[in-house]
Amino acid sequence: MARNVCKILGVVLALAGICGFLKSDLAGMHLTPLHNVVHLVTAAIALYVGFRGSDSHVRTFNQVFGVIYLLLGILGFAAPNVVASIIQAHSADGMAADSVIHLLVGIVVSLRRMCMISGPNYASPQK
Repeated sequence: MARNVCKILGVVLALAGICGFLKSDLAGMHLTPLHNVVHLVTAAIALYVGFRGSDSHVRTFNQVFGVIYLLLGILGFAAPNVVASIIQAHSADGMAADSVIHLLVGIVVSLRRMCMISGPNYASPQK
């Protein structure tokens, strides 16, 4: 399941990156060129890990990606000007859409990561 999360996330991020270049205010988000490149790079990593990575790579990617997106979502609400400057947006107005999406993605990936820890596929092998 975690591997599928990487694959789905990779496709969604690739679409977000491509669509962001075509329409920079898609769904009220701030899709700047830098933001789109980050989506495309993250998509490439997620797809690689999802299709070719080891189980360890999948776990690590989900953990790191989940935490980064959770923190980014929280920062977007706590200090929208900081996030706007990071993604090179002209203004922090309307950053809520970006922050909500980052939080939701971070929660989904992080929860999946937490569920994986006790899942049968990741238990220590019995000798």
